[in-house]
Amino acid sequence: MFIHFGPWTWQDLVEGGGPVPLSIMKPDQLDTDQWVSVAEAMSAKYIVFVAKHGDGFCWWQTDTPNDSVKSIPWRDGKGDVLRDLSESCRKRGMKLGVYLSPADGQHGAAVGGKCKSDEGQEAYIKIYRRQLTELLSRYGEMMEVWFDGSLVFKVGDIIKRCAPNAMVFQGPHATIRWVGNEDGYAPYPAWNAVSVSKDPARYGVYTAEDGDPDGDTWLPNECDARIRADWAWTSRNADTLKSVEELMEMYYRSVGHGGALLLNNTPDPTGLIPEADARRSAEFGAEIKRRFSKSLAETAGAGDIVELTLAGPTRIDRVVTMEDIREGERVREYVIEGMTDGAWREIAKGTAIGHKKIDRFDPVEASKVRLRVVKCAAEPLIRKLAVYSAASAVGAETKGRETAAAGFQKAREWTPGDVGVDWSNLDVDLVPWCKNATQYEVVFKQTGGANDLEIRSATLLFEGVEAAHFVSKGKTAQTFLVTITGIGRGMVFRASVRGKGGTDTRGEVLIRERKIE
Repeated sequence: MFIHFGPWTWQDLVEGGGPVPLSIMKPDQLDTDQWVSVAEAMSAKYIVFVAKHGDGFCWWQTDTPNDSVKSIPWRDGKGDVLRDLSESCRKRGMKLGVYLSPADGQHGAAVGGKCKSDEGQEAYIKIYRRQLTELLSRYGEMMEVWFDGSLVFKVGDIIKRCAPNAMVFQGPHATIRWVGNEDGYAPYPAWNAVSVSKDPARYGVYTAEDGDPDGDTWLPNECDARIRADWAWTSRNADTLKSVEELMEMYYRSVGHGGALLLNNTPDPTGLIPEADARRSAEFGAEIKRRFSKSLAETAGAGDIVELTLAGPTRIDRVVTMEDIREGERVREYVIEGMTDGAWREIAKGTAIGHKKIDRFDPVEASKVRLRVVKCAAEPLIRKLAVYSAASAVGAETKGRETAAAGFQKAREWTPGDVGVDWSNLDVDLVPWCKNATQYEVVFKQTGGANDLEIRSATLLFEGVEAAHFVSKGKTAQTFLVTITGIGRGMVFRASVRGKGGTDTRGEVLIRERKIE
């Protein structure tokens, strides 16, 4: 469970409403035991708490110059939310992680913690390192550390000293990666490995799109998502609370695609997670247990075929397969077959299995089920092959598939006046087109002229700060993938271009969001 909680809550905004009078921040009913109870009810195994977001407010007793709990009336400035939460987690056996935003408006730090001046950068690095040390040394063991938007400087010595066993989300020390959207969906296949040697400059901002079954670095996907439409509570988004079926679809396409689901709940100004949200979380957890707490039958095995014999003809509609990933992700292609009317019939197929693959299909009656591995990198090691009858009890299900969002939008045109025979910059304002934290596809489409457009390089400028590592080449020389990890007031895609042999070139710059549908 993710927990976003910030000063914007008292402005009744989702975030980014400007300075908040600290005197109004009074979460007088705050109860971290209740937060942990909500996490338990939805079957979560860990909590990641946003200790500091991009506004710079710190929910712990920091010794740095940021605004913090020391500055608000709650508990006369002596409260410490992270202290309370760490104790609640310890009592209940819940694992805890922490999110420390590299961006910080109070110190002029943009995405990744990048400042505009060398002097400002040096000062902020010292502040950030101190904050990270406080979080990782004062509150017990942390199982995950979140560097949202990556991190442009190194803090590996602090992690090694204070949290050597923690998973690290993004940044130069990453051990897990962002799936690439905030919808809680992983594409399929979502391979656990990436090929760092092919593009080392982008380490820390890889997404599921970078998965490579033969990659050189193990970097599993985490899928973050919201139980409401927004990361933060407002009085206006209660009706956006997701249904149980919507949450289950998210579960199938994150956990069921081998990833981890990180689902956000957010307290209201009282400091409590709203009752309706807590109840929906519990309904979600109950539905997971109803469908998957007990299999009809299961087995394990090694080799190209793993077979499961049922008690007799049995109605099934789900198969859960898991590899022993201690020995890597070995399966590359597989088929699930059921014995019906005395013959083996295909009921599902796929490529990646990894930690877990949930296959859904129309109900069949089978007396046996087998996994047949068609292609593998080494001997398949299957730690679980299980069958279920788990059809929805709360509404019709949909079976998701990965697509690119239909239809490009024209972000700008270029003419001979924009392009010279020498290299120059062609800028595209992304603000009107990029409304979500996800990946976008930018395509340069030539529509006329006698000369071709050459593109030497491309970068992203986020609020004036260059973030080239958020841009990668697409399938053609005119296509780029842009990863947007946060929405800013200034987002510019900049390409270095020239006309090949002359300036007579015309065309359009097209953009679309890459979605999982």
